[in-house]
Amino acid sequence: MNAIVSPQNLRMSFDFEAEPSHYQQIDVEYDPEYRVAWTYMNPTGAPCFNLGLLKELRAADALLKKNGGRMMHDGRLNPVDYYVVASRVDKIFNLGGDLALFTRLIQSGNREGLRRYARLCVDNMYARICNYDLPLVTVSLVQGEALGGGFETALSSNVIIAEESARMGLPEILFNLFPGMGAYSLLARRLGMRRAEEMIMSGRIYTARELYDMDVIDVVAPDGGGEHAVYEYFRRTSKTLRGARAVYECRRHFNPVSYEEMLNITEVWVDTALRIEDKDIKLMNRLVRSQQRFAGDADNSGKARIPLTIATV
Repeated sequence: MNAIVSPQNLRMSFDFEAEPSHYQQIDVEYDPEYRVAWTYMNPTGAPCFNLGLLKELRAADALLKKNGGRMMHDGRLNPVDYYVVASRVDKIFNLGGDLALFTRLIQSGNREGLRRYARLCVDNMYARICNYDLPLVTVSLVQGEALGGGFETALSSNVIIAEESARMGLPEILFNLFPGMGAYSLLARRLGMRRAEEMIMSGRIYTARELYDMDVIDVVAPDGGGEHAVYEYFRRTSKTLRGARAVYECRRHFNPVSYEEMLNITEVWVDTALRIEDKDIKLMNRLVRSQQRFAGDADNSGKARIPLTIATV
């Protein structure tokens, strides 16, 4: 039975340390020339959204908001005009949800554990969808694979820039789940409900060029040229930044995504996860092993190797 969130009791959860002394799974940098905050994901182990990565991302975002859209650099707080999310993992933006955690929670029937994980994902997503209630522009730089929650994260920004070889998709349907932390809400507003559902239910992995032609992403850059394309966007918009921010704000007001909507969808996701069958769990476990092999290869060689995607296992 779905638990519909009551607007009267609605509030975002903040189960994290607001000002950690250091981060272990993200790198945060500031470029004073263009007033850019960069957050690079660098997860421990498999390149997915483990709980530690999610909490560190939430902490960094909360600190930016607490500081009024300013970031510490050279001993003082500096204004942020652009906020970019990217990845330190070679050829991987993010492979999505923590499948190893999912299988443990599903097999033990731990509804509350699944719900806590989903809510933490939504807290991260919704804050970015709302631009942290700050006068800045958000950018996703996708270099490599962005699957499931990785694709959802890319979609949460005002602007999506991807390198030519980047691939994005929502493969969860292949083990009888669906992307429950924002994909439906964001894709339906970009593509319309029917096309969004077709994308989700196909399980297809799309190239950057295909997504550009569908108007899902904004810029396709040559491989290795992603950062350059991001700075070209900064240079192109720097003189009209206030107008650009206003346009993105209008977009959000014209077709708003509510926190209540996102939480209610996660309840559907939790219910669905707890009903999947043993054959689906076996497929998820195969993918977990693939991700773990990938992490081991990256640790041993110093260079990441593209893992098997869900569509090919």
